[in-house]
Amino acid sequence: MKNPHPFEYLSDTAQKRLFAVLLMLTLAVMGGLQVFDVPLKTEAAPRGILSFEFAGNLTVARQIITSWGPKGAVYAGLSLGLDFLFLFSYAGAIGLGCVLAARSLSQHMEPFSLLGAPLAWGQLCAALLDAAENVGLIQVLMGAESEIWPQLAFWCAIPKFLIVAAGLLYLVLSVFLLVFRKPQT
Repeated sequence: MKNPHPFEYLSDTAQKRLFAVLLMLTLAVMGGLQVFDVPLKTEAAPRGILSFEFAGNLTVARQIITSWGPKGAVYAGLSLGLDFLFLFSYAGAIGLGCVLAARSLSQHMEPFSLLGAPLAWGQLCAALLDAAENVGLIQVLMGAESEIWPQLAFWCAIPKFLIVAAGLLYLVLSVFLLVFRKPQT
């Protein structure tokens, strides 16, 4: 039985082309996010926007925003806005990568290849978690006084990063297996 995945509506060729486009877009947007993150690295936020994502409560989140000052808050807003494009591109690129890797491994390592489709679906879940996280962070950045927003961001960030890491690990292991597999005789 075929393992259903979120990109089945595309032909194999279209999947490969879309993967290439999404990978390039992901890398480009990642570069932009890195530029926006430079002024966000302060003593209160040593990891920049990541520190804000994992603040977990309003007191710490406010300390981070204060450390950024008005100009840093603008950079944070730009970063969060650009992250909406990023979540689309990385989820698509990693998800399609998992599908393509699974297809390549299906003849030689079927049990491992069966993980590709669930991990592709997982990337869509990661994107939804990332969007919810961004909404929480934007609320805090705009002055919301409720503890729910930094908590929402924190509790969405953890599974998001775990799902993305699982997808990336699958891709790395897949490449390793494809490159170093024994030729069939």
